[in-house]
Amino acid sequence: MENNYQRNDRQEKEKPKRSFNFYWIYGIIILVILSINLFQYGGGMAKIDPMEYQRMLEEGDVQRIIVVNEQTVKVFIKKDELANEPHKTKIKSSPISGANEQGPHYWFNVGSSNSAKDELREDAKKYGVPFEYETQDNWGREILNWVLFFGIMIAIWMFVMRRIGGGAGPGGQIFNIGKSRAQVFEGGKSTNVTFKDVAGLAEAKEELQEIVDFLKTPKKYTDLGAKIPKGALLVGPPGTGKTLLAKAIAGEANVPFFSLSGSDFVEMFVGVGASRVRDLFKQAKEKAPSIIFIDEIDAIGRARGRSASMGANDERENTLNQLLTEMDGFGTNSGVIILGATNRADVLDRALMRAGRFDRQIFVDMPDLNERVEIFNVHLKPLKLDTSNVDVDFLARQTPGFSGADIANICNEAALIAARKKKQSVERQDFLDAVDRVIGGLEKKNKIITPEEKRAIAYHEAGHATVSWLLEHASPLVKVTIVPRGRSLGAAWYLPDERHLTTAEQMLDEMCSALGGRAAEDVMYGKVSTGALSDLEKVTKQAYAMVTMYGLNDKVGNISYYDSSGQSEYSFGKPYSEHTARMIDEEMSKIVEGQYQRAKRLLTDNKHKLTALATQLLEKEVIFKEDLEKIFGMRNFKGDTSEAPKPVTNGHDAVSGAATVRPAEPEDTGTV
Repeated sequence: MENNYQRNDRQEKEKPKRSFNFYWIYGIIILVILSINLFQYGGGMAKIDPMEYQRMLEEGDVQRIIVVNEQTVKVFIKKDELANEPHKTKIKSSPISGANEQGPHYWFNVGSSNSAKDELREDAKKYGVPFEYETQDNWGREILNWVLFFGIMIAIWMFVMRRIGGGAGPGGQIFNIGKSRAQVFEGGKSTNVTFKDVAGLAEAKEELQEIVDFLKTPKKYTDLGAKIPKGALLVGPPGTGKTLLAKAIAGEANVPFFSLSGSDFVEMFVGVGASRVRDLFKQAKEKAPSIIFIDEIDAIGRARGRSASMGANDERENTLNQLLTEMDGFGTNSGVIILGATNRADVLDRALMRAGRFDRQIFVDMPDLNERVEIFNVHLKPLKLDTSNVDVDFLARQTPGFSGADIANICNEAALIAARKKKQSVERQDFLDAVDRVIGGLEKKNKIITPEEKRAIAYHEAGHATVSWLLEHASPLVKVTIVPRGRSLGAAWYLPDERHLTTAEQMLDEMCSALGGRAAEDVMYGKVSTGALSDLEKVTKQAYAMVTMYGLNDKVGNISYYDSSGQSEYSFGKPYSEHTARMIDEEMSKIVEGQYQRAKRLLTDNKHKLTALATQLLEKEVIFKEDLEKIFGMRNFKGDTSEAPKPVTNGHDAVSGAATVRPAEPEDTGTV
């Protein structure tokens, strides 16, 4: 066994040698310059004032004087006087002792005025002291001044250039402004996310897993003549997990992964975007096989060829052209896979979407019931739950149309609500309150509402609930409230079916239900208010879609003016004549007015039930499905379910009746 001395010696040898630091040289040079400058008039000379010089002159101690650069006077003392006081003491106590006998021994500044110099000359002549002029180059001080000047200028220039370039560090300087800003994951650096951490999205994970598998075991595919896909585009609504899938690929692939956003190519300088694209692909090719992920690619991938009045941007188009060339141009680009993510695929350029650039378009849709169960299980893990009354299946059924980000937000809101109520665990009611909070906003029980307005709100909400309960294809009601929430003065929660196809009858029933609030005001008061703004907005869009998009109108026929590409390639304006436009307006108006009259008939036939429901709302402020069953009886329509997915609400804006409308979420209606 080695002893302590041998171990210490071995450890000293194993220590990495430190590289020489050139800053020591810079420090030494600065010290030398400072020394030359500071001790220019040293060398044993002692500083005196002009009065002392005058006394020495009168006593006959001065041998001669020299005026240097017309400012500094050097005084030489006679040899036989150096051993006498006070010269002996003053010279020894000078900053640098050891002056020779020849001198000079003292110095002082005479100033720059001509009268002082003339007086100095006259005094020297009077006492018979030799007087000389001498010019010396003070190169030490000049060097110091120039060094300080250039040092300050360089420091200011570096500070400004780093701020322009986007921050400190090598990548932020002006010379690196055209360099790629991609974040690189390699050499053990990982996102710590794998496909196991991504709940749901089975089809998307399967396609992306194939790309990862190709990078890990390419021989299995190349033996059959297959080639790796050049690119894959993740398309889907916001919050569905596109970026999360990209993180999982970075964690699974074990190859260099370059991650950046489409806006990272945008800069105030012309040509910077194209330069960053070139540098990005240069780095990726050097480290091939590798993956490049561009999030929100629509920032640079929008369709080209638009006029300036339509928002064309030459710099953005130049960046896109460079990206197209790098993805699949004249040069080779083997070993580099491109991943993109966007929720606006309809605005992307066709050249970017073609095979050879993005070979695959992977649609990341909103999660279905089973996928929501998986997502809830992921986000419920860190929460302290009351397992006796929290049912994951029930929560999944209550949240249709919610994205993964929405579900994560609900879980967090439920925990916050439980903490606010000082509970020891998160309960089922906390999750229901969180759903209400996310959909409608926070309750405002202290909002000042007059009794007349409150009564009108109650009848408005009761009208929605009554019509939806009596129509077969309307969404089943969960609860109705007249407690203000967010911008709404009241709300009705529905549980819509998760369907992929919608018939004309279903759309008409939904429109009739949305108009039930205004119809109730008309039936009960003979007048209407501004509270139905969002209801009218919704039914107008639905009627327009029926006539112009889905071909559900007999008079207009089986024609659709919808442009799925979003680029309007074959028209300069409206794709129909003025006569057709007039016919569309007439048919839309017929549909909306027909459903409004239908809602009024339903409410008139059930006026006593409407009044009973509104009265109960005024008493309780919140009523549930069970209360409606006591008044109207059971809904016995075919396919009606007691528990359906996520609630959809109707709310009212406090001023105009308008409220925020989220797709597949609360439909906001209004009151006075």
